[in-house]
Amino acid sequence: MGKSFENVTTRMAGDERRKQILQVAMELFSKNGFAGTTTKKIAQSAGVSEATVFKHFANKDALYADILDYKACSHGFDNPFSEIAEELKAKDDFGVFNGMALNAFKNHREDQNFMRLLLHSALEGHELSRMFFESFVAVMYDFLGSYIKQRQKDGAFREIEPKIIVRSFVGMIIHHSLSNILWDREQKILKITDEDAAKEFATILLNGIKK
Repeated sequence: MGKSFENVTTRMAGDERRKQILQVAMELFSKNGFAGTTTKKIAQSAGVSEATVFKHFANKDALYADILDYKACSHGFDNPFSEIAEELKAKDDFGVFNGMALNAFKNHREDQNFMRLLLHSALEGHELSRMFFESFVAVMYDFLGSYIKQRQKDGAFREIEPKIIVRSFVGMIIHHSLSNILWDREQKILKITDEDAAKEFATILLNGIKK
């Protein structure tokens, strides 16, 4: 029994170490990009040897890619609509769009390093950008587009290409988040709470697409 407990303790320590390395790597990648971040620097910042980094990750590409899996688990990227499931079922249009915006603002604000990391990966043309697009963005377009198409069939929304509507809404959300994270951190241009921003963006969208 003692041996079993010892194995569990060792495994837990290994899991925590891996998580620590991921978090440190994400911060460095978000500041310096993929090309500007070395495994040596990651090891130094995490307070471990470079050999320890390679013990958990085969190479820098594997470490970079595993960040997406880590964020998917922590932010529910595998099911981004779970928090508005009731609104979707009830066809509560305001609840759907307001909830989506509010959840996005919360995730963006709490995980600014990941937002910067995605920008770096897109600019560098790294595989992580494509992976994120295919595993989250494209899925979100298809799922929300299907909801909009159904509401058009119900006679609730005007006949507009659903993906145009999705892009319009996502555009408001992303621009607002990036403005607050990158350019206007003190909100000098627009001082507004996440709750009010979500409510107003949802209202603007629905005023434009409702019959």
